[in-house]
Amino acid sequence: MKKRIAVFSDTHGNLTALQAMYQDSIQQRADEYWFIGDLLMPGPSVRAIWDILQEMKPTVIVRGNWDDLVVRGARGMMDMERPSHIYFARLAQYVAEHSSEKMIDEIARWPMHVTKRVGGLNFGISHNLPWLNMGQDLFPTQASTNFDKLFNVAGEPVDVAIYAHVHHDLLRYGSDERIILNPGAVGEPFNHWQPLQRDLRAHYLMLEVDDIGLAETSFRHVPYSRDQEKKIADNSDLPYRDLYKKMMVTGRAYTHDDDLLTKYNNQYNYADEYRKYALKING
Repeated sequence: MKKRIAVFSDTHGNLTALQAMYQDSIQQRADEYWFIGDLLMPGPSVRAIWDILQEMKPTVIVRGNWDDLVVRGARGMMDMERPSHIYFARLAQYVAEHSSEKMIDEIARWPMHVTKRVGGLNFGISHNLPWLNMGQDLFPTQASTNFDKLFNVAGEPVDVAIYAHVHHDLLRYGSDERIILNPGAVGEPFNHWQPLQRDLRAHYLMLEVDDIGLAETSFRHVPYSRDQEKKIADNSDLPYRDLYKKMMVTGRAYTHDDDLLTKYNNQYNYADEYRKYALKING
């Protein structure tokens, strides 16, 4: 038995990065795909990304925190208490206006955690913790005891835990030396160390599992045109478009920059736009 699995996450609406990753995975002879959450937002592409996901036919999908934001926002359930909440809400409205209720419902049904057996290994797969797809408990510099929580799931013991969320590719060990993997981010790789942050290629993980175990663990960094991605944004009606294009240059996220988001929210009346949208769909 030999199976090659492309593990990817955190596309965040970046079509050009996903296309590059997908083509590379074909060249790497991927047999199947595991998607580990955060498909859309803040990037401009919705339907095209969804179509690629359907073409991949992932055998594993788990729901990320931004997937939850898409669902809540598209259903008119977001509050306007903080600048970042307005940001999530208005972007989710954009997703809803460029997708379908059926698609939103399907995302809402994605599980938080999946256990998948391949060969002689059990893989535990979640966006963050098995029961919590948000927070910083699993930031790469956290203590091993935090990562041990990834193995705290019902059923057969997990041999290898895979999570996403922190946008850093990673291989480390739990306290009992079980393996922990993170594929990094397709659309938004992060690193606070600037020489490493310059690598803004599309990151994903290629695994090969055979009868003995992990025959290959390859962290793939695939180049793509960030200028092309900016052109896609320019040709869209994406909210916060200039902010997304800025991220294409700096590689930095501005999700929690309250001052900057407040400037955009006030300039474009995003809170009022979302309130009108929520009122329209909820009555």
